[in-house]
Amino acid sequence: MLRSPSLRAGCALTALCLAWPAAAQTAAPAETQADGSYHDPRSDIVVTALIPRSQGDILSGTSIVTGEELTRSLRPTIGETLARQPGVSATSFGPNASRPILRGFQGERVRILTDGIGSFDVSNTSVDHAVAINPLTADRIEVLRGPSALLYGSSAIGGVVNVIDSRIPRRVPDEAIHVDAIGTYGSAANERSGSGEIEVPLTENFVVHVDGSYSKTDNLRTGGYILSKAMREIAAASDEEEIQDNARLKGKLANTAAEVWEVAGGFAYIGDGGNLGMSISHSENTYGVPSRLEVAEEHDHDHDHDHDHEEEGHSHENVTLAMKQTRADMRGEVAVNGGFLDSIRLRAGWADYQHQEIEPSGEVGTTFKNQSMESRLEFVQADRNGWQGASGAQFFTRRFQADGEEKFLPKNQTDQFGLFTLQSLDLGDTRLEAGARYEHTKLQSDPDADLFAEASQRSFDALSGSLGISQAIMPGWRVGLNLSRSERAPSAEELFARGNHAGTQAFELGNPDFGKEKSWGVEGTLRGSGNGYSFSLAAYHNWFSGFIYESVVDDSVCQAANGGAEMEFPCYAYAQADARYYGFEAEASVKLAQVGSYAINIDGVADYVRATIKGNGPAPRIPPLRLLGGIEAQGARLSARAELEHVFEQDRVTDFETPTDGFTMVNASISFKPLAGNDRTTLMLSANNIFDVEARRHASFLKDFAPLAGRDIRLTARISI
Repeated sequence: MLRSPSLRAGCALTALCLAWPAAAQTAAPAETQADGSYHDPRSDIVVTALIPRSQGDILSGTSIVTGEELTRSLRPTIGETLARQPGVSATSFGPNASRPILRGFQGERVRILTDGIGSFDVSNTSVDHAVAINPLTADRIEVLRGPSALLYGSSAIGGVVNVIDSRIPRRVPDEAIHVDAIGTYGSAANERSGSGEIEVPLTENFVVHVDGSYSKTDNLRTGGYILSKAMREIAAASDEEEIQDNARLKGKLANTAAEVWEVAGGFAYIGDGGNLGMSISHSENTYGVPSRLEVAEEHDHDHDHDHDHEEEGHSHENVTLAMKQTRADMRGEVAVNGGFLDSIRLRAGWADYQHQEIEPSGEVGTTFKNQSMESRLEFVQADRNGWQGASGAQFFTRRFQADGEEKFLPKNQTDQFGLFTLQSLDLGDTRLEAGARYEHTKLQSDPDADLFAEASQRSFDALSGSLGISQAIMPGWRVGLNLSRSERAPSAEELFARGNHAGTQAFELGNPDFGKEKSWGVEGTLRGSGNGYSFSLAAYHNWFSGFIYESVVDDSVCQAANGGAEMEFPCYAYAQADARYYGFEAEASVKLAQVGSYAINIDGVADYVRATIKGNGPAPRIPPLRLLGGIEAQGARLSARAELEHVFEQDRVTDFETPTDGFTMVNASISFKPLAGNDRTTLMLSANNIFDVEARRHASFLKDFAPLAGRDIRLTARISI
């Protein structure tokens, strides 16, 4: 059994002992700017890469979202905020629960972090569960795709999203009080949101931080029909008038209002040889889950007919989720400045999470509880004639419990310990890199009268590694190649799920006998930049053995696991098979002209992924080919941008999916910096989906029942003084 209180106390004490001796002598790190934003003076420095380095030096796809781009992209969820980045889509389970999808991977294969530590929620267990990270508080978001992300855990084979904030201060403000604030109004959901933070230096070394945010939205207004074309055809053929009416519904998406608030406080001691800081936050999020409209009188659970439409014929009642989380974080760094070690860094966090799924009657149907702790200790080597490196250890523990009528998982616990290293050698035109991670995972479920009669326990040892090389081929241009081997232990959900899950409208069935998921991967990169242009291309191919996936099977499989009871939902069972994923992502920017004080730039993004499961056909919910292009006039204080995004049709589907039509969106924005010399104070007006088109993401479980936002006029003000 988990000795979680003592483990948390022990890890916290260890962290304090390690970090405090030098915290009394720490200086402001070099990666902060005078305006307080957290990044290197070179804006392309990626701190998530373990060894902070330029974006062009990383041997896999990377994205950095900060400054004006972050202001323009900001949405209530982290998934929608990042959805226009190369290689990124979103789960889009309505406007309130949208998690990033990287290279077609989601759930357990993508890690969502806040300043290098997990989000400590249950968004990985179901797409209707929101991520407990508020984009409003982000200073910067970094996305790592490919092998580099494996250093944050074997579950990061798809990639890592790291949201970086300033709750634990990294610098001592020059001002007596430093204020940052942002406010947004969005017309599509009548969104009213705001966030503010204050930093005050109490002494020349001690800083306190306070922040808070609030957001409220109404039901989302969509473009076009609520039901997809395939679902409308089924509903229109019904003999029931109410179901026929569903085929004609347009406009607002019912039960999608939300209210979110968060408060946090932190402090840091900053001196000449290190730093030490802590923060505590509390957040609450109450949001509706979109209903699945009835499209047929009853669902045929037999799977020998011509078309098995995902979730056909079921209605998801207007369920509301009430989520809350209390979280504590700590960060420390010791500047060693030795011949071998440059610094020692420690990051730790703990959270108590709970959400209730509330039925229309007001009764609580299911309660999910999650207690997690994660700590990460890194030893950063000094640069020795081009040789750099970092090594460390990571510990993670999670105690998960679900209670109520829709409990589909027994109480379970996951303990994970990892050792990792990343080493690089810069030989000038040639750069070499090697990384490795060992991970021991122990998963245990408690006996449960409704699900498992006996306790179950599994242990896994996973080893992952990568080798890479990059070569300068001309000034400003580099080509790279990375080979990786990864292993992932199955999650508690993949092992122990056994029950009805209303969020996905499925009876989910895991397999406690699963083995490790293993893969080989190769990725090639080409990057170049020069006077007025930049270009980046990454192409990848992954071969999996023991790939874990979900698919619809005959109801008798779930009935046998459920004591022969009648099925309320279709039977979705986890299975293992060989699989292949391959694709590419590309982005480019070119300065076309200089018109007076304005630079005229064009930019573009393209991404594509193709995934196949051996013996089962296409992998489900894979985003199709996408192209996005923009033109922008950039001035010192005034900028204007127009962009066009085209997402192609996805007709490469599994037996239980419907094809998804393509769509084209047109967006525009204009931004103004009213204070000369203050680039962080901005007023922005943007219009998204200007022509109010009907758009659906194929990667969404709800894409046939919940389209994306229609025309959305947004006004955002960001202030920094």
